[in-house]
Amino acid sequence: MKTERLPVHPLPAAPSIPARPHVFDMHGAEVRDDYAWLKAPNWKEVLKDPAVLDPEIRACLEQENAYAAAAFAGTEDFQASLVAEMRGRIKEDDSSVPEPDGPYAYFTRYREGGQHPLVCRQPRDGGPETIMLDGDREAEGQPFFDLGGADHSPDHRLLAWGADIKGSEYFTIRVRDLETGTDLPDEVVQTSGGAVWLNDSASFYYVELDENHRPVRVKLHRLGTGPDQDQVVYEEKDPGFFVKLGTTQSDAFVLIEASDHETSEIWLLDRTDPSAAPRVVEPRTPQLKYDVEHHGDDLIILTNADGSEDFKLVTAPIATPGRDHWRDLVPYRPGTMILSHVALARYLVRLERENANPRIILREFATGAEESVAFDEEAYSLGFSAGYEFDTDVIRYHYSSMTTPSEVIDYNLRTGERTLRKRQEVPSGHNPADYVTRRLFATAPDGEQVPVSLVHRREVALDGSAPCLLYGYGSYGMSMPAAFRTGILSLVDRGFVYAIGHIRGGTEKGWRWYMDGKREKKTNTFTDFIACGEALVQAGYTSRGRIVAHGGSAGGMLMGAVANLAPDLFAGIIAEVPFVDVLNTMLDSELPLTPPEWPEWGNPAADEAAFRTILSYSPYDNVKRQAYPAILALAGLTDPRVTYWEPAKWVARLRATMTGGGPILFKLNMEAGHAGAAGRFDRLEEVALAYTFALTCIRGFQS
Repeated sequence: MKTERLPVHPLPAAPSIPARPHVFDMHGAEVRDDYAWLKAPNWKEVLKDPAVLDPEIRACLEQENAYAAAAFAGTEDFQASLVAEMRGRIKEDDSSVPEPDGPYAYFTRYREGGQHPLVCRQPRDGGPETIMLDGDREAEGQPFFDLGGADHSPDHRLLAWGADIKGSEYFTIRVRDLETGTDLPDEVVQTSGGAVWLNDSASFYYVELDENHRPVRVKLHRLGTGPDQDQVVYEEKDPGFFVKLGTTQSDAFVLIEASDHETSEIWLLDRTDPSAAPRVVEPRTPQLKYDVEHHGDDLIILTNADGSEDFKLVTAPIATPGRDHWRDLVPYRPGTMILSHVALARYLVRLERENANPRIILREFATGAEESVAFDEEAYSLGFSAGYEFDTDVIRYHYSSMTTPSEVIDYNLRTGERTLRKRQEVPSGHNPADYVTRRLFATAPDGEQVPVSLVHRREVALDGSAPCLLYGYGSYGMSMPAAFRTGILSLVDRGFVYAIGHIRGGTEKGWRWYMDGKREKKTNTFTDFIACGEALVQAGYTSRGRIVAHGGSAGGMLMGAVANLAPDLFAGIIAEVPFVDVLNTMLDSELPLTPPEWPEWGNPAADEAAFRTILSYSPYDNVKRQAYPAILALAGLTDPRVTYWEPAKWVARLRATMTGGGPILFKLNMEAGHAGAAGRFDRLEEVALAYTFALTCIRGFQS
């Protein structure tokens, strides 16, 4: 195992952000927010142009960056070595496996040293590639560049592509002529980034963001016309519902989905008719979720209707698609969650998960016969792609585990033949036999069994001496796959145990697992994570005070909560874009994500019970007079999801309140948003900083 001695030096004095008393009353409670002033009044303009940020606020943020830099002084060479090490595990000229569509096969690849993808195609039966879009070239001269959608037209002549150059997730869509390699005059701004072509290849649908950065309008753009002539096809009036576009695998329909975290409504558009009006499948009903595929004269619908908590598949005639006509195809089975489905010409493919492990189920329409694709490892990741085509016998699945690099396998549904199309290369070398992956179960305070996936080097002694990086998320029903990650090997090869807590708020154990970790039950997420840490200690994988916790976004809220609840369990906490000011954010209906988030957290303005629940756990509002572990908060100035002032306020209150411990560090990327740096190698610098922090936490900061 690798060992290094990181430099030890006294830390300079931490910044002291001035407190400016601000108190408000709600539901009979007094709430104090001394750092509310860090939220710039012109924050909407800042998302589009960071230069307009108030100079006093900018000075505070730059002061934080200077302090973080001072805390890591002397580690620059080590961080650079980590970047080189992680980069050495990346095949720099990597490419995806080409996906056939008509006469071509489409794929992305990277050039040696390139930061951004090249969008390519080649003749289906072989031949030279064509670079349709060069991400590196488009990014030249931009401090930030993120490629959104890159969608080719049905006649294969055009490419609609979107790009964000601020990090604020406002994408501009352009259209490239693939014969000349030049962009047409067409340019559509303030979109979500993707386009869905109509079959005429002369027009496409896109989603427009409103003035509050919410995706609310579906518009039709006809090539050769100005954006002011774009037709509004659908407009969502409820600020709590966001809109997105999709298609059925058959390509017969464009799907408009309006949804929040609990309810969905889908509208069908005939892809052959630019004048078509959308037709609803089933009007929205609170708590009813559904997703739609198409086969023959029927729709195949994935839904939680009729108490099907973990979802079932039903069919309905296209002519009468409403709920009254839904008939069970794959019945509901408690504890087995159906995650997604795709209808091909002769087969129905679905992805299921049970007890945190996934499997693929293949069903032949003609006979109803089914077979399963699953694996024997204790913890693994599995997904599938049907590609572009409908009339095909081949699906592609992706498998990995925490020790096994990703494999891409084509599965012939007719013959059962499996063809390995790609195995992830680790240029610097990787031997899965050097590592051990395990699945533990932690006992939560209420008796629930919480899965924990972990990996460590085989020679690590399970005597409690190993440090541990424990990752968690636990919100929105998102599951954390036990997948292969090359970056984490830089800690594992230095003796760390890397663990993922599959805590409530995700769906690893079904929809109930999600519902038991939201709104009035949100604190289960936090106590589950603490239980995961305690279980790792009890099993001898690590010890109290040798765990570094890691989470981002809503997982960053988790980090703030467990820092308040169990500070002595952790040596350090890495909180990326942390959603820590939950109460104030959920009270501000003008923020982009607030109304759609009310089903997840509750509406504290309208509901006193929700107000008191959020107030009881919101990390910013529950900072205590106690010692805290070292904390590293990472964020982006133009982030529309978790705004910069949330971590800024949290850090300021922590320093003003805590009685010892720390340090509390805050690094703000002044040229990026929620996802951090966009370039694949630039992102490694952020990871190296976080890992340097984790290693230093175990050694101990010198105050």
